[in-house]
Amino acid sequence: MESTSVRFAGAARDLGRSARLCGLTPPSFTSPPRRNDVSRTIRRRSNGVTVSVALRGRPWPAVLSDMIEGILVANGATGVEADKIRAALWLAVVAPEVVEAEAA
Repeated sequence: MESTSVRFAGAARDLGRSARLCGLTPPSFTSPPRRNDVSRTIRRRSNGVTVSVALRGRPWPAVLSDMIEGILVANGATGVEADKIRAALWLAVVAPEVVEAEAA
């Protein structure tokens, strides 16, 4: 099995591509968060948004969920719009070949 950091980088790439297809600006992703007591942090700066996600000791679906929710929060998506985008982002990490086919 590939390392968690390689999986994280791949997921960030796939989610970023899908976010752009949804008309969003993807944040930067890093790991781990600076704070030890949280699993995800979001930093807003003049040059963009950074979502930091804890990887160590967590189930992979929880990591993906934090990444997806980070994209939604970074872009201010709420309500029905957020639900539609969330579904598209999950599809990007569960079945990236489907997203690539739809984009072509």
